[in-house]
Amino acid sequence: MAALSSGHLATDLAQGALPALLPFLAVRFDLSYTMVGALVLAATFSSSLIQPAFGLWSDARGALWLLPTGVAVAGIGMAFASVAPSYGLVLLGVLVSGLGVAAYHPEGSKFASYVSGDRRASGMSLFSVGGNVGFALGPLLASFFVITLGLGLDGGALLVLPGLVVAAFLLIALPHLAAFVPGREAQAQRAAAGNNWRGLSLLLAIVGLRSLAHMGLFTFIPLYEISRGNGAGYGTRLLALFLFAGALGTLLGGRLADRVGRRAVLLGSFVVSMPLILVYVLVGGIAGAVALTLSGAAVIGTFGVSLVMSQEYMPGRVGMASGLSIGFAIGLGGIAALTLGALADAVDLQTAVLTTALGPALCIALTLLLPSSRTLRPAEPATAPI
Repeated sequence: MAALSSGHLATDLAQGALPALLPFLAVRFDLSYTMVGALVLAATFSSSLIQPAFGLWSDARGALWLLPTGVAVAGIGMAFASVAPSYGLVLLGVLVSGLGVAAYHPEGSKFASYVSGDRRASGMSLFSVGGNVGFALGPLLASFFVITLGLGLDGGALLVLPGLVVAAFLLIALPHLAAFVPGREAQAQRAAAGNNWRGLSLLLAIVGLRSLAHMGLFTFIPLYEISRGNGAGYGTRLLALFLFAGALGTLLGGRLADRVGRRAVLLGSFVVSMPLILVYVLVGGIAGAVALTLSGAAVIGTFGVSLVMSQEYMPGRVGMASGLSIGFAIGLGGIAALTLGALADAVDLQTAVLTTALGPALCIALTLLLPSSRTLRPAEPATAPI
């Protein structure tokens, strides 16, 4: 699991660096809020649109090589975007980075399921927390390269290093990971369990609405703090708190889901998320910062739980289910970022950030309609879980 989680960290670190780069890119190319949102959409669109296709490929033929390749491509694309000489080439860089993200996630989450044994929510939370930590480290690392080292946007080229290092680590770990592929009997059991398309459809709707809060805040926290009169560094640190809290929430959410149930954890997180976001926007100050941090634990903390549920709804197509679940979270989050950017241009940025609270509010009703996902015991791996 350590190799898979570190790959998830490095992949999402590249994508997580983008919000910290946005204020500097906005100045360099004189970007509107809509154009800023379009950069996030470019990164998320490429990483979401093709994820189900990678998942189908993974289910049909297996594709372990996607793990190191995806990590490396994600880092290379974001490094290129930071030094690109034009807005169009910046878009190209984030598109390439998103493609690397799309390649890694379905295969990585499928193998995380294989090695998790009976405690799938807890195991998937460990995999997911790697991505959460990566998203949190991304802005800090980008800020360090760009601001602290005084390199400007050219310092973003150093973002390629984590991806290349972890890709090499994954190459070495591939033979070990291959030993966890279930045997034919276990795979036949998964296929015979049937697929719950209704449950998956409702879950994907929830994942998409949750992304309105997740990706909306992820994109605009630094810019919103600048509009409040705070520095770019403060906004980046606040974003990191939001994301690190999400990592801790993911670990707690996975353990709770194995004990009290998946739907209960989802519902509880959405009930508390909306008021916390409102406090951040309307109250501000120390109380707002604390509320934003707690909202990160609530909103992001259900990522691993929803990923497990998607796999349990589709036991015969784990890779595709993972690709759809993560793809919807990223893709619809990018659309949300673009829409909120347009709203900020048309009205103001505060209204756009305030709108993110609608996502969790709408998720509450849909979560009550979710069917149970505990339809099949996980297949035993070929060896003991790591």
